[in-house]
Amino acid sequence: MSNLDREAVPSVCGGRGFVVAEPVRELLSPRRVRLGESTEVRRLLPNLGRRMVGAWCFVDHYGPDDIADEPGMQVPPHPHMGLQTVSWLHEGEVLHRDSTGSLQTIRPRELGLMTSGRAISHSEESPRAHARFLHGAQLWVALPDGHRHTEPHFEHHADLPVVTAPGLRATLILGNLDGASSPGTAYTPIVGADLALSRGADVRLPLEPDFEYAV
Repeated sequence: MSNLDREAVPSVCGGRGFVVAEPVRELLSPRRVRLGESTEVRRLLPNLGRRMVGAWCFVDHYGPDDIADEPGMQVPPHPHMGLQTVSWLHEGEVLHRDSTGSLQTIRPRELGLMTSGRAISHSEESPRAHARFLHGAQLWVALPDGHRHTEPHFEHHADLPVVTAPGLRATLILGNLDGASSPGTAYTPIVGADLALSRGADVRLPLEPDFEYAV
């Protein structure tokens, strides 16, 4: 729509003026999407009315799938640019291969972090000999303008910091949480963590007041 008013008053957009100072109770329903030849994922982001949470712009959750007699994940080479992909497993293995020459098997509680930058192509597949169950997630992080065309590269981190409290064990995937820092390269202030809570746990974690969070 065009504004034809020649004496329009400028409107200042952005900032924190529209940010409410309390949690937004919004339950997202995923879409079921076929990924590659044999894996179905539940896509939570982007979602109708909620495209991003902070710099997180994409969340796919898959499994637990029984792939004992199946080929498992078979995603052929495809391109990315201007973002990071975060691969995170609870069960099984995924073999990552990309156009920079990286070849890495990602296992549960290990961070596979691919920075596409100016452009990269990669494939994801279950190894020929693989565990019975496959369960995990892939998340994307939008790169800020200053790093959108950075050199593409892949990182694998098997040893990640863990934040604990009574009834809580939080594995830090990306960013910073409660004084801990992930070894994964982050180009924007961010936090991603895998939280495991005991039944009946009552625990609080410190939050950054100007961050968006989702659980």
